Amino acid sequence: MERESMEEGLLTSRYLPPNETKPTSNGAGDGDSTDNLNMPSPTTASSLTPVLVFSTFVAVCGSFCYGCSVGYSSPAETGIMEDLGLSMAAYSVFGSIMTVGGMVGAILSGKIADLIGRRRTMWFSEVFCTAGWLSIAFAKSALWLDIGRLSIGFGVAMISYVVPVYIAEITPKSHRGSFASTNQLMTTSGFALVYFIGTFISWRALAMISVISSVVQIIGLFFIPESPRWLAKFGQEKEFEAALKRLRGEDADISEEAADIRNYMETLEQQAEASFLELLQRRYANSLIVGVGLMLLQQLGGNAAMAYYASNIFEEAGISSTVGLQVSSIIQIPVAIVGLLLMDRSGRRPLLLVSASGMCFSCFLIGLSFCFKVCAIAFTIGLGGIPWIIMSEIFPINVKAQAGSLVTLVNWSTSWITTYTFNFMMEWSSAGTFFIFSGVGGLTVLFVAKLVPETKGRTLEEIQASLTPFL
Repeated sequence: MERESMEEGLLTSRYLPPNETKPTSNGAGDGDSTDNLNMPSPTTASSLTPVLVFSTFVAVCGSFCYGCSVGYSSPAETGIMEDLGLSMAAYSVFGSIMTVGGMVGAILSGKIADLIGRRRTMWFSEVFCTAGWLSIAFAKSALWLDIGRLSIGFGVAMISYVVPVYIAEITPKSHRGSFASTNQLMTTSGFALVYFIGTFISWRALAMISVISSVVQIIGLFFIPESPRWLAKFGQEKEFEAALKRLRGEDADISEEAADIRNYMETLEQQAEASFLELLQRRYANSLIVGVGLMLLQQLGGNAAMAYYASNIFEEAGISSTVGLQVSSIIQIPVAIVGLLLMDRSGRRPLLLVSASGMCFSCFLIGLSFCFKVCAIAFTIGLGGIPWIIMSEIFPINVKAQAGSLVTLVNWSTSWITTYTFNFMMEWSSAGTFFIFSGVGGLTVLFVAKLVPETKGRTLEEIQASLTPFL
């Protein structure tokens, strides 16, 4: 206990919450003190450089691929079933097998990202996605469709973990929320694109269009730096400073930010690399509850099932699936842009509360067509992307691999459960299905209000120190 208290004092003295300052000898706070590492220099805090913007763009090309993969099965359903003579059961396997690949990728994502780095992990992921899209585009049988979909699932599961982590680790705290929100914006854009143009072009052409973002990312990854925090963790000092300098600009003073990161890594070096069992210790309880809880509630709200079976939902409601898909795709991109603009202004918690409340209210409404459209808006502005942002912020780097794999696995396995059971639930009761989703939305509001911390405007080290007081 004495050792834990000493370490707690060391950590919290380095990383005070925002708007707090270290006490001086006379008890007064001095915001200008050079000892206060919570106040980086203006240049470091606000520097937006072409390298930072380009690195983020390359990373979120993977998010675009993820969005394409989620939206693909709905507009392609009729064409694939007619061209290859698939039964509904065979197509259901094609639609859901991506989540099986996703669960495997989720288990490995954190460890791979730690072993080979964030940048190489994105490249590795996109190799599987590219192979998967090409397999679907040139498929002559259900077998090649399923192999391609399985490969895409494996790849996008790793992407869904490593992209928000990479963006969080390269971005200054004052812009981290907005930059991390581009992950959800590009996911939504990919989803909306295949929803919209999938009503006009063949399913093979749609697969070829979907592979473009994967190829762009594979090429772009050769020109962006590795995560400075990953380099610091593995003691690559020269590469760490060079990467941070590239991201902040040649004229930026990186000394204070670099010192913050080094000090935090030195504290973590006192801890052994955590295993999955060690992740269950009390010191990580707050982070684990927030990360796992958000992922569970995100998927149990039913959005993945609604996305996969959108065509059927619109047809049951007596609406043209073509019109329904086009309207849904058009609505979501502006909403994602609004979420991006508000992320660093209003914070994560208010957007999550608005999003969860909207999901709760919309799922309660009678009339599935109207309900579906409102659900898409509510989900996109908050629950679609913020759980991934918070996941990338709350776990210390010594447990990030294990914790990230766990919460990503929870997300993908829960997605499989909801997509698999959705048709059975709709046969039982369409209204009852959405009342259940409404209840989950209400639980999400309570969970966010009581347990989820605000991370806006705080460094990763500050956030993690506040959530892991016994680190």
